[in-house]
Amino acid sequence: MDYRYLKAFLFTAEFASFSKAAEQLKIAQSAVSRQIKLLEESLDEELIMRSSKKVLLTNKGKELFLVAKQFDEMTSDIFQKEDKKALKIGILNGLLKNWFTPHLTKYCKKYSRDLSIHIEDQPQLKSGIEDGRYDITFSTDNLQSELVSSLKLFHEKLVLISKEEVNLSSLHLHRWIVFSDGDNLYKISKRPSDSITTVDSIETILTLVKNGLGIAVVPDHVLKKNESLNIYNIKSLPNSDIYMTTLNYKQMPAHINELTSIVTAK
Repeated sequence: MDYRYLKAFLFTAEFASFSKAAEQLKIAQSAVSRQIKLLEESLDEELIMRSSKKVLLTNKGKELFLVAKQFDEMTSDIFQKEDKKALKIGILNGLLKNWFTPHLTKYCKKYSRDLSIHIEDQPQLKSGIEDGRYDITFSTDNLQSELVSSLKLFHEKLVLISKEEVNLSSLHLHRWIVFSDGDNLYKISKRPSDSITTVDSIETILTLVKNGLGIAVVPDHVLKKNESLNIYNIKSLPNSDIYMTTLNYKQMPAHINELTSIVTAK
């Protein structure tokens, strides 16, 4: 591999744009394209499929991008001051509000580092940690590969909640309050409801159910003790484990280790 041209490939893959890569490198767009072609020739592999509208990575290109991204971040960790490096976090909605906030409070009291926290669904969190958009993610995915690994934090139980009593065999007769099209209500009911409200906020879902506006499936840890709701434990509801996922560093960078030490503390 001719490493001189790796940066041009990295920026082009990250932005899916030759022009934006050229802006970052402060060189002509034609020079970026030429450098990537020379990199491909040195590897005897096509890395980028070129078209007039899109920049698409080949399978080999995707693999190289993930490794190159990790390499770039690791060298940044070596040569940049750790106290200036921001921490990028991806997390599920329910985990942020009800489980993560106390840990976040402890972290912010102890460290002054800049934080970037984003709520995503499972597929977005998986792709985000793998392509380097996040330093650390919290989700129900147990990811184990050459690039990333997950650590189990705790067990999460899903329950059905409602304001009034419901017949579990007739869930389709009630309005559903769901987080997405993949919500677990679709998995436990033979028929979908004729009235469905989609809300990407666990807090709002709870509020709607408490006001008698529908039923929902939520993690049990988002419910307060003595909640004035009917709570149903349903065997067919999948129970999940919550995982913390990071890239496979030989030595965890300080800006990530600060948070993992707080989250995993007994």
